Amino acid sequence: QVQLVESGGGSVQAGGTLTLSCAASRFTYSPSEYCLAWFRQAPGKAREGVASIYSEDRSTYYANSVKGRFTISQDNGKNTIYLRMTNLKAEDTAVYYCAANRAYGGSAYCKNGVASDYDSWGQGTQVTVSS
Repeated sequence: QVQLVESGGGSVQAGGTLTLSCAASRFTYSPSEYCLAWFRQAPGKAREGVASIYSEDRSTYYANSVKGRFTISQDNGKNTIYLRMTNLKAEDTAVYYCAANRAYGGSAYCKNGVASDYDSWGQGTQVTVSS
């Protein structure tokens, strides 16, 4: 399994900006063959996909709730992905997790944002948005 370490969480006021980082290592296959994704889980709610990126061609996918506000990116030289979150809302408050899985069949694997599609997870980082 891929080792994932998140950082960058914290507290911010509504309308603010926060950037999360996730450093990935110990890939079983070539790093370019992976989907890397951000999920979040609020108290009492299921884990939901936020954004994902296909490392081979950097195709990106977003949940409707964050489109236009969040941006996922990847620094291949560092095997690190980022989630830049702008215009944050109270409903964005959650623990954010980085996830990785081999993209079987290519970029289409990354589209669905389903937690069960990923077998490697970081420890999570808390994001709290106050209104």
